[in-house]
Amino acid sequence: MILYGEPGERDVPEAASKGMKTLTVPEKELADRRERLRKELLEKGIDGLLVVQEVDLFYLTGAHHPSLCYLPTEGEPLLFFNDSCSSKRAHSDTIHVFRIASLDEIPGVIRDVCGGLPRTLGLEFDVLPVTDFNLYRALFPDQECVDGSPFILKGRRIKSAWELAQMERTAELTRRTFDYGRSILKPGLSEMEFACMLESFARIQGRETRSVRVRDYQTEGYPGHVLSGESGGKVGLLDSPASGQGTSPAFPCGAGPRKIRANEPVMVDFGFGLNSYHMDETRMFSIGPLPDEILKACEAAIAIHDAVLSRVKPGVTVDELFKHSVASAERLGYAEQYLGPPGHKVSFVGHGIGLELIEGPIIAKGKKDRLHPGMTFALEPKIVFEDAFIAGVESVFVVTDTGYLLISRLPVEVFIC
Repeated sequence: MILYGEPGERDVPEAASKGMKTLTVPEKELADRRERLRKELLEKGIDGLLVVQEVDLFYLTGAHHPSLCYLPTEGEPLLFFNDSCSSKRAHSDTIHVFRIASLDEIPGVIRDVCGGLPRTLGLEFDVLPVTDFNLYRALFPDQECVDGSPFILKGRRIKSAWELAQMERTAELTRRTFDYGRSILKPGLSEMEFACMLESFARIQGRETRSVRVRDYQTEGYPGHVLSGESGGKVGLLDSPASGQGTSPAFPCGAGPRKIRANEPVMVDFGFGLNSYHMDETRMFSIGPLPDEILKACEAAIAIHDAVLSRVKPGVTVDELFKHSVASAERLGYAEQYLGPPGHKVSFVGHGIGLELIEGPIIAKGKKDRLHPGMTFALEPKIVFEDAFIAGVESVFVVTDTGYLLISRLPVEVFIC
């Protein structure tokens, strides 16, 4: 939901009383996405794709409500709604819309509209529960079912100008929220109180009320982390399947009851969604000046951040960026603490971002994905002093034809309050 009306947005009944609008994706944007995906499917010999995951549905059809889409390699998509669905229209004028009482009706509709059923059917194997897969498999017993997720995710990696505009609007929301945080932070506030004040402000400004979207089923998307003093240095083992890098150190999830004090580091790591697109940003706060040791660590995280960005250009691998971040940390004297203390280090320093908080590719050790114009990343170098504090920064950037541009609107600095 968004708080302002522009061309390409329309009223929805559930938001009318609040004067809010829901985003409508331009028709050409949707058509271009589907055409790119069709080419991928044709190359792999896949005749049609059954799309059920919410984010993928929105990406391909613009639909915000519960539905299911069949995308044939030839012809227009078919969008299916349950009879109980309150919405009566799709967000694309070129999509065939069908209201059905049962999933059992789907094969017959596909046969009638498309002139037959696909021989090879793509499904989203990475997110489809086994129970649901078996259900869809039973609907298409004679079809060969293959994984269609990689082709959807490949297309989603490259953001269009329209998508980047949505992310820029989200970035403006986070800028206002962090500015608000600078104005209200004072000694005695608990981490939870400060996090709730930031969250409340962001929601009033238009932040989507749902939690952030994370595709991996074992990764929970939590919007706000506030870690002060030694809270940031607490290290535990946390699986990080989204990165494919095994265990990670990371800080405790969320915020705790600890009272924030003057002259200590406060890490604020917030993920926001607006217009269905995410931002994920971190800045260090302090009430008054920081001790030299802590300030130098915060400045080192910024220096690593800037050093990685200086290497961004099309054709560079994410592994090269990761290795350069590690070399920068070593040069600055923080090799031991960079990305976690010994025994608890992670092997990634950033991740793709867009319709979901964590997307591919991951800026990780050993990953060979190459940068292409239009890819968007959240870059997050962090330095962890076990049982003492954490220093870090995180910004979102887009790869351009010659380098990069920051989408983040936050100053890359320590916020002294």
